[in-house]
Amino acid sequence: MQICILYSGEFGKKVVGNLVNLSNFCTACGDLCDKCRAGRMSFADMVYEIHELPADLPDFIEDPADLFPKIGHCDLIIALGIHPDLLADIPAIAESTNTRAVIVPVEEPGWAPPGLQKQIREKLESIGVECEFPKPFCSLTLTGKPVIDMFVKLGFGKPELKICLSEDGRFFTRVEVLRDAPCGSTWFVARKLKWSDTAGYKETISNAHHSYPCTASMDRDVQLEDTILHKGGYIIREAVEKGLH
Repeated sequence: MQICILYSGEFGKKVVGNLVNLSNFCTACGDLCDKCRAGRMSFADMVYEIHELPADLPDFIEDPADLFPKIGHCDLIIALGIHPDLLADIPAIAESTNTRAVIVPVEEPGWAPPGLQKQIREKLESIGVECEFPKPFCSLTLTGKPVIDMFVKLGFGKPELKICLSEDGRFFTRVEVLRDAPCGSTWFVARKLKWSDTAGYKETISNAHHSYPCTASMDRDVQLEDTILHKGGYIIREAVEKGLH
């Protein structure tokens, strides 16, 4: 699979760092870091292009195509936090590069409003390109769309964990990440759960999720009727509870 990442802002850098598994990517444990990610697989060979697009752009962009770099053929474009006018041009980019799928994560309500999503989805589907708009990115699961499912099967999307407890059930003895949130937060939550008290798992998860930190928006989202940050918190808690059972 050949992946092209277009991004603006810090969230995009996190996703790139997690996919590539940069040695200095996760700093959440600070001086207590024991290099737990050292043996984790890197997908650097699949990330063919990474382009950071400007964040300080005017509200209206007359010629968005002028701001895009030259992009070669790829199987999957992941567009993270880019200006809405640039995002609206993604179908044209996908068509010109024979892209097979597009993922547009929504970490803030303004990243891809419903009307823009509908417009982009209709254009992409009309040219046979798969697309998803996961809100947040860690809600992405298997879709029945071959290329997008291939990405999920790499181990990125809605978190999945394999959990082992002590004989008396009081402590987490092993928390294995089967599928990581694309930003890498699942790995950190799993690390914090290990050897913690199962009775306080909700607080452990919440503290780890916030201190990683999750950078999803705290603004209320009309579709979710909640904040995207809270949605991300519910998702990782559900993953732990599923792993416990």
